[in-house]
Amino acid sequence: GCTVKYSGYLQHKEEPFCTHCPEDFPGLMKLGQDITLYGLEVGLLTMKKGEVAKFVFTPDYAYGQRGCPPLIPPSATVMFEVELLDFLDTAESDAFFELTAEQQDAHPLQKVLRVADTERQFGNYLYREQLFEVAKSTYKRALSILSRPSSSEMEQRQIDASKLPVLLNLSATYLKLERPDQALAYGRKALDINQSHPKALFRCGQACLCMKEYEKARDFLVSAQHIRPFDRDINRKLKELA
Repeated sequence: GCTVKYSGYLQHKEEPFCTHCPEDFPGLMKLGQDITLYGLEVGLLTMKKGEVAKFVFTPDYAYGQRGCPPLIPPSATVMFEVELLDFLDTAESDAFFELTAEQQDAHPLQKVLRVADTERQFGNYLYREQLFEVAKSTYKRALSILSRPSSSEMEQRQIDASKLPVLLNLSATYLKLERPDQALAYGRKALDINQSHPKALFRCGQACLCMKEYEKARDFLVSAQHIRPFDRDINRKLKELA
């Protein structure tokens, strides 16, 4: 999937016949589903994140011999100005979610971890776009993937290592949604994995501060400060608490 900005022009025309901005489509657009123009699909696959490009498409790569009346005449050559803002390869993730529950459980762990990481990255994109409700659901989907039982201690360590950033992101998202009780719950789950993780302690401190549980907030934030004494965010919250 990708976040893309583009405009399409007919030859010798200054005004575009189509434009697209991320504001029009807040999620990632998928090639072959949301973006179906063959030339545009091929062009995007050659681009890097942040790149701006111009493509000229002959009819075979654009709207064919028939065109697309009334905007596109027959056998039209078109030019597209394209900016690739963000890109995330979701093919493996999409294929995973088409499997049955039994097939998902039998999937190799390394592939499951990659799918969960893709979902987490998509959640991060949604978080940056301030789509917190959708980000929350995406992080929870990543967490559900990682809920499968492990067959060894080594596998459990790998699963926990993937779970930890998802739990921290969920905690941060619930803070944005002004639900500090849930933020604290997910922060505590992160501490169950790593009891001295400074960001998990910080998230719990933030949540307690929001709930006006000042003594608990201080305990969490001081513990975080002991691990990262020069962290600006931690020190700022301690000043706020004081």
